Amino acid sequence: MLVRAVPCIFLFFFLNMAQEDKEKTTALKDLLSRIDLDELMKKDEPPLTFPKTLEEFEYAFNERGQLRHTKTGEAFIFNYREDLHRWNQKRYEALGEIITQYVYQRLEEECNLTREILPVDATEDEPKSFIYLSEDALSNRDKLLVLIQGSGVVRAGQWARRLIINEDMDSGSQLPFIKRAMEEGYAVMVLNPNENYLEVEKQPAAAASAASAAVAAPTPQQEASPEGPEEPAEKRERKEEREERGRKKRDFYEKYRNPQKETETEHIPIRDNSTPEEHTLYVWENFVSRAAARNIFVVAHSYGGLSFVELMIQRETEVKNRVCAVAMTDSVHNVWHQEAGKSILEWLQERCCNWVSSSEPLDTLVESMLPDCPRVSAGTERHELTSWRSFHSIFKFFADALEAQESSDLQPSTTVTTRSANRIKHDEI
Repeated sequence: MLVRAVPCIFLFFFLNMAQEDKEKTTALKDLLSRIDLDELMKKDEPPLTFPKTLEEFEYAFNERGQLRHTKTGEAFIFNYREDLHRWNQKRYEALGEIITQYVYQRLEEECNLTREILPVDATEDEPKSFIYLSEDALSNRDKLLVLIQGSGVVRAGQWARRLIINEDMDSGSQLPFIKRAMEEGYAVMVLNPNENYLEVEKQPAAAASAASAAVAAPTPQQEASPEGPEEPAEKRERKEEREERGRKKRDFYEKYRNPQKETETEHIPIRDNSTPEEHTLYVWENFVSRAAARNIFVVAHSYGGLSFVELMIQRETEVKNRVCAVAMTDSVHNVWHQEAGKSILEWLQERCCNWVSSSEPLDTLVESMLPDCPRVSAGTERHELTSWRSFHSIFKFFADALEAQESSDLQPSTTVTTRSANRIKHDEI
């Protein structure tokens, strides 16, 4: 009987231990579910205040256009503080804003571009944006190059902020395109399609302010009555001490719960430029269409391609009469969703080429399901690099298109379709 009882005893203890483990696991899960991990990680987070200049960040661009630490010579490190992703991201964004201003400075000092404020009739108090123009942007009677970037945080003069920070200035900025264009006699317009609003600190609602004032104001019952007995000084001091201790406890809890509340902001849209598509149309109507250039050329990256197609839909006849060729780089346009008509599709097939991210060699024809412009490989699978890798091909494409345009013996359609079907012979970047 004793022999038979032993397995039962072991089984009892095993089941009891398993039940205890299950209860512990359940309790642990319940505890974890009550913890806001994001908030817990914030409690030891350094202040969200960062340097305002490259020098204060201790970074500088070297002679090769690479961003390097001035003391260590190392490239930019995103994970500057371990396990503080939000802080690292905010630090990266702060550096990105400095990079934006740095690129503006290079556009103005090296390329001699000037800002044109948008809207052109903006009042002193309303939100404004701007674009960059070369000195001869409206007067050059020969050629005009228009640059349209993609969406996101990038501003005028940038293709990809990430490339500027992690690779070099040439691959991520539009500076090489602008300088090459000027060397070849182009006037230049640099659009700024992502500068769509003015960000301001959100003001509390009037009702909330009034409510706060009402709470702060003493009620008739709270006001001391001239006829009523005065509260003893000792009792009043003890009451004030208790209230002060309670306030400190609430403040401490609030600081622990959310130590660094980010300022709430609101966006005030810029008139006639509140979206990339609106901006592109506005710049066309107020600047590009007024330019004296006989031949206009466009480079449009990513969402910039979509904005250009939308411009064609809105101003088809004008665009066809003025634009000689369009180079897109990994454009995200979709002629079906954007409902581009047959005449636009035919024009895109003749006058446009899209350098797309691909593992194929540069300029290799790439199959497409959409009946629009020919697609060729940019020689890279990285979306943000497509503009830089196709740099030389784009300017050769423009030269071929211009030669055909000026030749009375060739139809416009002959040139670009022939060019797109055959790879360009040139030295790769």
